[in-house]
Amino acid sequence: MVPMLDLSGQYGAIKDEIDAAVNGVLSSGHFILGENVLAFEKELAAYHSIRYAVSLASGTDALHLSLRGLGIKEGDEVITTPFTFFATVEAILYLRAIPVFVDIEPDTLNIAVEKIEERITEKTKAILPVHIFGQPVRMDRVMDIAKRYGIVVVEDCAQAFGAEYMGKKVGTFGNAGCFSFYPSKNLGCYGDGGMAITGEEGLYKRLMLLRNHGTVGPYQHAFVGCNSRLDEIQAAILRVKLKRIDAYNRLRQKKADIYASLLKDAVQCPPSVEGTIHVYHQYTIRSKKRDEIQKALKERAIASVVYYPIPLHLQEALSHLGCRKGDFIEAERASMEVLSLPIYPELEDSKIELIAEIVRETVK
Repeated sequence: MVPMLDLSGQYGAIKDEIDAAVNGVLSSGHFILGENVLAFEKELAAYHSIRYAVSLASGTDALHLSLRGLGIKEGDEVITTPFTFFATVEAILYLRAIPVFVDIEPDTLNIAVEKIEERITEKTKAILPVHIFGQPVRMDRVMDIAKRYGIVVVEDCAQAFGAEYMGKKVGTFGNAGCFSFYPSKNLGCYGDGGMAITGEEGLYKRLMLLRNHGTVGPYQHAFVGCNSRLDEIQAAILRVKLKRIDAYNRLRQKKADIYASLLKDAVQCPPSVEGTIHVYHQYTIRSKKRDEIQKALKERAIASVVYYPIPLHLQEALSHLGCRKGDFIEAERASMEVLSLPIYPELEDSKIELIAEIVRETVK
């Protein structure tokens, strides 16, 4: 059997250090907004060479509160991709703002940057690009558009921790960069968690208040915030893993290179884009025989997942936006062809070879 992810293997390798970190928190008796949270925020900001990092309860909260902190409100339009996890658009809808979709690039599966400008209106207040599967968006072009139109940018980096574009880490281009620490992420905790990073002091201060009920003093609240705090245990775990994230990502890249060498003539593999460092949160192939491939893998007890079978613009929950089939044809085509194969640092090369053999045999 080959699972999509084996977290027990990773835990086994760092068990002593993880256990010591967790036991240290338990012994301290301090579980909310303590020294581990503060240290993790500083360490993560330093990793990104940026001034501020605010830990939160989830990646969804990081997106939502960053948009709110930047002044996005009811009726504002936020440009984003229809090919991403639902949380991206939820963060917009929480504010009663309006998601405006732009189709994707067929190779990277990221938002088609060259199509963004044609979707901008007087109501456009933000762009929310998603670095899908660990592949960086062409952020220089996004930022050029944003600056010309005077709109803000919030980067969804939930799947791209450590990825780089033109020598800079994703999350450091826009007004804010948002991360998820869901257990399956490249940098994952053992529960839920998230982070927003920014170089703007004003946004940092607003986020610090927003995450903690708008509290400005003991039982004093400047506005209605929310309860979105990363707990000490998760922060302690993430501090252990942060020290290893670059090594973990390099292993993912090596696994991806093996897949590419074995599959490049059989299916469409993730592209190598000049000036980018892809961190392969997922290794996602494309094939018109996607369903046959998945069936063949399942018969051999090998996991695979379709991310994502229904583009956002066709989701029932978003029917009020009035989108129809055919509106974003590249996203729709991708949803019928993509398949994510197992990839994680501990995955044995022999299993990648087996998976590739099954894929090649199926598409003959």
